[in-house]
Amino acid sequence: MFAVIKTGGKQYRVAANDLLKIEKVEGQVGDIVEIGHVLAHGEGENVTFGAPFVDGAMVTAEVVEQGKNRTVIAFKKRRRQNSRRKIGHRQLLTTVRIAEILLGGAKPAKKAAAKTEAKAEVAAKTEAKAEAAPKKEAKAEAAPKKEAEAKATETAAPLFKAPKGEPDDLTVIKGIGPVAAGQLNEQGITTFAQIAKLSDKDIAKIDEHMPFSADQITDWREQAKELAKK
Repeated sequence: MFAVIKTGGKQYRVAANDLLKIEKVEGQVGDIVEIGHVLAHGEGENVTFGAPFVDGAMVTAEVVEQGKNRTVIAFKKRRRQNSRRKIGHRQLLTTVRIAEILLGGAKPAKKAAAKTEAKAEVAAKTEAKAEAAPKKEAKAEAAPKKEAEAKATETAAPLFKAPKGEPDDLTVIKGIGPVAAGQLNEQGITTFAQIAKLSDKDIAKIDEHMPFSADQITDWREQAKELAKK
């Protein structure tokens, strides 16, 4: 017998003992989860279709592993706009083994019910431990906040140390507008001489942390060398 189920916005054709990865469902390894969205079921050529789901049909599955899919990167860059956007997504996945295909409102096997009861006992013990140790939770919550504050402080620090003296008008360099000049000043880049002395390592650093490409910065460096001589 097979069934077509819907979970996580996707459809799967499954049979007993099939192993498959679906979008994350709550549960620990060994737990039995119930999937009630059964679109169709059948055996051989005899197939029953739901409208959209089959009444009284259900599929149970055992959680084998909780994990993640590979990271998907979405990168967008607009030419001549100093605009780049990079977004990453890593989908949470659950590996399950199909246990039973139940029809007509049938109940899961006793094994499944026993695991459900065991899960409830584990949850009760976890709640008791949480109530007995509130101070530990407070410390655990404070730790990530301190790390976040430390990272924010590091992020706020400029990439370079601005030289003493009057800053130059960086907009004289072709390709640097008022907005780009302000961004460079915020990162400690204020003079033609400073841009002219940028090393390839410095350019790579700017390319990584600011919305400017390495080619742009290299071109600015060549222009700054001529301007610094005046």
